[in-house]
Amino acid sequence: MLGPNEIAERSISAGKTKANLSIKKTFIYSILAGMFIALAGVGATIGSYYGGKLVGALIFPVGLIMVVIAGSQLFTGNNLMIMTWLKGEITLSKLLKNWLFVYLGNLVGAVLIALLVVYSGVFDSISDSVIATAVTKSNLSFLEAIFRGILCNFLVCIAIWMSFGTESASGKILTIIGPIFLFVLCGFEHSVANMFYGPAGVFTALKNNISVEGLSLLGFFIHNLIPVTIGNIIGGAGIVSLSYYLIYYFNKK
Repeated sequence: MLGPNEIAERSISAGKTKANLSIKKTFIYSILAGMFIALAGVGATIGSYYGGKLVGALIFPVGLIMVVIAGSQLFTGNNLMIMTWLKGEITLSKLLKNWLFVYLGNLVGAVLIALLVVYSGVFDSISDSVIATAVTKSNLSFLEAIFRGILCNFLVCIAIWMSFGTESASGKILTIIGPIFLFVLCGFEHSVANMFYGPAGVFTALKNNISVEGLSLLGFFIHNLIPVTIGNIIGGAGIVSLSYYLIYYFNKK
């Protein structure tokens, strides 16, 4: 394991590399990440239905493991790039451009998996549970969604932060599992995962001709994705990344 100060340097270097990628590569990487997280959501949904919440929480870390080891760009993890910007290694425009295209790419990948899974019939036997999950997330209050988003991305960014500290695949897997298991078990809200859960619920209702009051793609975006995304940014960029910047670089600057 690298020391925390060395992890900070590696995080800054990774942020600089991501910010300087072309839009095409960034977008493709991001679609893959959205698919990885969505597939973990599929597994966690099925696992939770048959084995309980604990089983679902144990399955979901596979998504971030694929993101980190296979290579892709995840909006929530890229909130760590705020430290690269604060250190002056990238411009604000490059940071915001990365976040925009990564967010859109994650959305495309997650919705694509939702479509494929729902219309392949994988969720046919658990359709009520899939719809109920989307409804529950839609019915969170704005502040509840923000606070759950903060807590979630604090843990996600800590998982990615720790994964920078080891070169081995096994080390990265071990550092990722704990924090991600914790956020799922506690019911915190992850914007990219919700890009799958919301559309999956909507598509399942449409496929089965079930009318659910208040459940729509636009409604889910407004009532869940917007506040959860705000919370994710606060938790990842505003707490984790800013904290380590203040620890390692603020006085030097």
